[in-house]
Amino acid sequence: QRRSLAPSQLAKRKAGEEEEEERHLPTTRKRQKPVSETENGECYRSPFRKPLAQLTNRPHCLDSSQHEAFIRSILSKPFKVPIPNYKGPLGLRALGIKRAGLRSPLHDPFEEGALVLYEPPLLSAHDQLKIDKDKAPVHVVVDPVLSRVLRPHQREGVKFLWDCVTSRRIPGSHGCIMADEMGLGKTLQCITLMWTLLRQSPDCKPEIEKAMVVSPSSLVRNWYNEVEKWLGGRIQPLAIDGGSKEEIDRKLVGFMNQRGLRVPSPILIISYETFRLHSQALQKGSVGLVICDEGHRLKNSENQTYQALNSLNTPRRVLISGTPIQNDLLEYFSLVHFVNSGILGTAQEFKRHFEIPILKGRDADASEAERHKGEERLKELISIVNRCLIRRTSDILSKYLPVKIEQVVCCRLTPLQAELYKNFLKQAKPVEELKEGKISVSSLSSITSLKKLCNHPALIHDKCVEEEEGFMGALDLFPAGYSTKSVEPQLSGKMLVLDYILAVTKSTSNDKVVLVSNYTQTLDLFEKLCRSRRYLYVRLDGTMSIKKRAKIVERFNSPSSPEFIFMLSSKAGGCGLNLIGANRLVMFDPDWNPANDEQAMARVWRDGQKKTCYIYRLLSTGTIEEKIFQRQTHKKALSSCVVDEEQDVERHFSLGELKELFTLNETTTSDTHDKIKCRRCVNGHQVRPPPEGSDCTSDLSQWNHCADKRGLQDSVLKAAWDAAVTFTFHHHSHEEQRGIP
Repeated sequence: QRRSLAPSQLAKRKAGEEEEEERHLPTTRKRQKPVSETENGECYRSPFRKPLAQLTNRPHCLDSSQHEAFIRSILSKPFKVPIPNYKGPLGLRALGIKRAGLRSPLHDPFEEGALVLYEPPLLSAHDQLKIDKDKAPVHVVVDPVLSRVLRPHQREGVKFLWDCVTSRRIPGSHGCIMADEMGLGKTLQCITLMWTLLRQSPDCKPEIEKAMVVSPSSLVRNWYNEVEKWLGGRIQPLAIDGGSKEEIDRKLVGFMNQRGLRVPSPILIISYETFRLHSQALQKGSVGLVICDEGHRLKNSENQTYQALNSLNTPRRVLISGTPIQNDLLEYFSLVHFVNSGILGTAQEFKRHFEIPILKGRDADASEAERHKGEERLKELISIVNRCLIRRTSDILSKYLPVKIEQVVCCRLTPLQAELYKNFLKQAKPVEELKEGKISVSSLSSITSLKKLCNHPALIHDKCVEEEEGFMGALDLFPAGYSTKSVEPQLSGKMLVLDYILAVTKSTSNDKVVLVSNYTQTLDLFEKLCRSRRYLYVRLDGTMSIKKRAKIVERFNSPSSPEFIFMLSSKAGGCGLNLIGANRLVMFDPDWNPANDEQAMARVWRDGQKKTCYIYRLLSTGTIEEKIFQRQTHKKALSSCVVDEEQDVERHFSLGELKELFTLNETTTSDTHDKIKCRRCVNGHQVRPPPEGSDCTSDLSQWNHCADKRGLQDSVLKAAWDAAVTFTFHHHSHEEQRGIP
């Protein structure tokens, strides 16, 4: 029978045959592997289709240890800013998250050279367990940016200031007086104090939110520049040195309304004048700290500035004064009362407890008991004041600054000056008026006329033309065809010496010179001299705006600036100016107040100066100028020996002393040298050197005395000697050290 070849039939037939065959096979034969399994037991997988997952009702679970390891690996990865090649800060402080663990100081107190202002008390192990970690006090450490540049005396000063304003020195009082001499870095010490208080405290937060610096108008820009210099953009001070009333009020209200931990402009720098006019805006809130620069302005508690500052809601007060505080009890009271109100009691209590007993004890007719009581009360007063007053002298500077050579130069009057001087004394007769026992306005104006005549006859030429009292017929003494348009230095002894000093300095060195005078008329003469000699110069007096002052000072100090001379009016706020671009300074006329002369002379010999400094104090020989100078150097037993203005002369001079002012000694080489009765000089020549250890802060009797140019150290003055110099006192600040030019 023929079989069908249809596919369906073939498949059936094949299946039947296989079953039959299996039935007849022996049982020992091994079962064949299915086609889908390979020789090594692996299932065949199609490259074109994935196998279907097996369906089960049981949920699939990961191993817990695997899961934990996976999460840990995610969390251990540092945060990476998702910006390609980003190299900026990673923002380690998370907003709104309090850092766990102990509170820590802002800077490392154990770093080498760290200046630690506060150290938390050491705790026993038991106390450490009990203490609340969130309230534990921390170290207060000065920012290393500042502590690295502070000198030893400045570190000590910062510590003193911080102890005072945080009430650690006198419990309940938060003020102090920084009375270091000029050039010791009072500004830097106060900037360090402000920056520390604004950033940290033992409580791990800023001690204050805002600080205010009140200074003379000429120093506002200087303070701003100093903050920028030392803190380099870490802080943005607000300096107000001009503008309309509305604009200033708006800025002050904005400053006072600042609150919180990060105040945008935490330091306000303002002048005394602007402060007084806008004090209403500043009294509406509180300021953490106020610093008063040139604080001796506040010695009178009756003036408006004192009262406006005193009414500020500010317990922490620092008063800066490089001028020695005179030995005047009321000044002591005003200044100390301003910084630490109540420490000396009320004005009446102070008068009863201190002033009356001390003054009684000083009286020449005082009994032994009164003198003893006066001394006791003075000691008590000084001990109280010294707890909040720090004063160091410029001796400390010697090791940091080059040598300063100070020279008092006596210059003879020219024949014209001598004739005018004698004529004036004959005609004005100030001495005769004094014999009658009265001090009139005319005798005080006589002092001014004589001082101007000593500078140059041109300054009193107008009075001669108008034939004022004392100058009648004086016009005939002037040379024929004389005109004030040209300077004519040969008519004045001091101007002749100055002309030589400038010419020799200009031709033999690259030194710059500062010229200082009390009179703007004298500065006008200097200008004429500079123009005729073609010297480049800059001039600073009361007419110049504050912004312009700062710019010309900066330009003059630059080594590349071509200006040779800086003219300064000592009455125009020369205090605090830094003129280290120059290393020679000429004080053309003496001031009644020695502090004013000291201020002016400290302009060049200060931090940053690299050259030897030469100071020339010019005096007209045998005239009123020598008397004024003697008045400065002579130690008086009065409560105050300083005359602030010529109008106050009668308060400080006896009639006998005033008569002596109106004399002219034409025969002497130096009236001052005659008065000190020098034992080291024979026939006007020094035979013994000054005592060992003396310097230019010593009494004038301990200086070098030169009646000729042989003993001079300064080659410039040697060259100028023959012009009109009669005598010179000179001394140095300290012994010259190696490495100083």
